[in-house]
Amino acid sequence: MTQSELYHTLALMQVEGVGDVIAKKLLQHCGNAEEVFASKKSQLQKIDGIGSVVIKNLQDKSVFKKAEAELQFLAQENISTTYFQEENYPERLKNCYDSPVLLFQAGNIDLQNQRIISIVGTRQITTYGMEFTKKLIEEISPLNPIIVSGFAYGVDIYAHQIAMDCGLQTIGVLAHGLNQIYPKTHKKYMAKMEQNGGFLTEFWSTSNPDKENFIKRNRIVAGISEATIVIESAERGGSLVTANLANDYNRDVFAVPGRTTDKYSQGCNNLIKTQRANLLTSAADLVYILNWELQRESQKVVQKQLFITLTDEEQIIYDYLQKTGKEMMDIIALECDFPVYRISSILLNMELKGVIRPLPGKMFEAI
Repeated sequence: MTQSELYHTLALMQVEGVGDVIAKKLLQHCGNAEEVFASKKSQLQKIDGIGSVVIKNLQDKSVFKKAEAELQFLAQENISTTYFQEENYPERLKNCYDSPVLLFQAGNIDLQNQRIISIVGTRQITTYGMEFTKKLIEEISPLNPIIVSGFAYGVDIYAHQIAMDCGLQTIGVLAHGLNQIYPKTHKKYMAKMEQNGGFLTEFWSTSNPDKENFIKRNRIVAGISEATIVIESAERGGSLVTANLANDYNRDVFAVPGRTTDKYSQGCNNLIKTQRANLLTSAADLVYILNWELQRESQKVVQKQLFITLTDEEQIIYDYLQKTGKEMMDIIALECDFPVYRISSILLNMELKGVIRPLPGKMFEAI
């Protein structure tokens, strides 16, 4: 995108009454933002959904002054932009009808990896939520997914931290411009975040973290990823909005169950009960439902790790499979005397270590 194209697109997005949906209609009809401003009233009237008020507002010249100021800010702060019709625009987000026309980004973001998941939840994360988040990210880290969240208190920032600890790329989607950070106490994480991913936003430097911006931000969190995971949530909360958006976008949604008496499990339990989310008890559930292939990843792990250390539980299963050759997961649990809810997680860890491989029909064999 040239500077002139960016300048005119910024100006278009400042026209009163022009949001992302209307802007896309104008751009797709006219070709680019400069042509939108140059088009005659009779041409614009032919576009479905474009009324007389928007056409009149396109004559407002003050939008160009605002665009010039924002263009200077982007250049001074070395902030890159991504246009919704460009190849480097997030692929899944591109397919959302209301996705941002422009995204602003800071850091070292590389979205070529198709394994992108969003992790969201309450700002009042419990010990249970922290333990599950840590275990989940650590177990899927060999698959090198990108972890997306909203950089807020609680589940968000904890997911970002664990992702960075595991050497994974992580992206914070912000509800304000890149001239500030909210909450301010999270400023200490910015440098490391930008080395291991960075920040995305649709908001200008003139935007503050207003309440409505967080709801709008959630559609990016939901739309950019393959799946959204709700770790913990009260009966009502922003993470449930994100889950609903993900459902609207035909994305997979997962929720971690909890006790019916736990305040911050009520939202997750309701998502599962109403079939708006898959039950998530371990990383194995995620890998299975998303159909992530493990074999190539397992081979890479084996090449790096010459001496594989198995836990006592893993050794029992490995010895059993060495004798039987291959067996169904339920039979392995029965013969090795493990609860069924534990066996899937153990088997996943063994796959990642490259000592067993999955077969059709929930069968497994030793390598």
